[in-house]
Amino acid sequence: MYDSIVIGSGAAGSAMARKLAEEGNRRVLVIEKRSHIGGNCYDRKDDYGVLIHEYGPHIFHTGKEEVFQFLSKFTEWYFFGHQVVANVHGKLIPVPFNLNTLHMVYEKDKAERLEKLLISEYGEGSRIPIMELRKNDNEEVKDIADYVYENIFLHYTMKQWGQTPEEISPEVTGRVPVSISYDNRYFEDKYQGMPKEGYTPMFEKMLAHPSITVLTDTDCKEKIKFLPDKVLFEGEEFLGEVIYTGALDELFDCAYGRLPYRSLDFKFEHYKEDSFQGRSVVNYTVSEDFTRITEFKYLTGQDVSGTTIVKEYPFAYTGAKGEIPYYAILNEENRSLYKKYSDRFKNLPNVYLLGRLAEYKYYNIDAIVERALHMADDIIAGRKK
Repeated sequence: MYDSIVIGSGAAGSAMARKLAEEGNRRVLVIEKRSHIGGNCYDRKDDYGVLIHEYGPHIFHTGKEEVFQFLSKFTEWYFFGHQVVANVHGKLIPVPFNLNTLHMVYEKDKAERLEKLLISEYGEGSRIPIMELRKNDNEEVKDIADYVYENIFLHYTMKQWGQTPEEISPEVTGRVPVSISYDNRYFEDKYQGMPKEGYTPMFEKMLAHPSITVLTDTDCKEKIKFLPDKVLFEGEEFLGEVIYTGALDELFDCAYGRLPYRSLDFKFEHYKEDSFQGRSVVNYTVSEDFTRITEFKYLTGQDVSGTTIVKEYPFAYTGAKGEIPYYAILNEENRSLYKKYSDRFKNLPNVYLLGRLAEYKYYNIDAIVERALHMADDIIAGRKK
């Protein structure tokens, strides 16, 4: 009945399903545990008509032409250069810390001297991870690094991850740079913005193919069993591809222990006023229990009365009902635990692991779509994984 089964309908699963159906001529079954498609990118209108992101803000950005062209088959775009400010003791400053921020923090003569110093040390237009900047021997560069570390990075990071920066993987700390430019955009990518009608309509169009069947409200464990040497679908051996995008430990009932993740609690608030903070995102880097406030109408270009915001409160994922694993906590111990689970598939050449949860790593939207497209190419071409 089906040639391929994709478990999960987020960015990874939806892109994979479409590619296998459209270019691989496969009959694809998509199994989704939630009542909706789209994974954590799912968006909807709230009771006030404001388009919100149910699982926190997702800003699309990419320099990958292949990814942009693929997604553009299913959506038009609302383009904008995403900008973020940090609330540092009541003062709003651009982040990443850049030359504009430098001139806001230091008096004129010192700022001009520091700007020349940073350009000579690192080159104009470069982005330097904060942990690398702290290693610089120049006292004035260290002064900048200490300011950024203390006021923008340290407390925010500890709230977000529940760890000190030194304990966090370089893959994470490398995402927090100092930008040697006057560009206030949070990202540098060529394409930045949102699907014009929203993420959910984009995924609906992606999965609207005659060879794709979608089952929502369905736990894959009700349909599929992963045995040491074969896969069973509804009790019968299944020889087609199975692409799994969910949490690997939970697939096996956390038999070796739970993989650590950080989760988020989202508190939505609506106001009759047309603006709450006048911008899309404000990070709270030194105060408050939450990490940031997002005001959705500034992300999506909506013309709507009133405004809806969301505050994000990080916490340690426990697996309790309603909690969602968002960010893998990457260290050697956790990677070793992950390998115990992934090794359960070493004798199953038709099973593929794809995505943040299944691979226990961080992906931006564009990176996971790219991985899905390339993995689908390999499957269609018959290349071994």
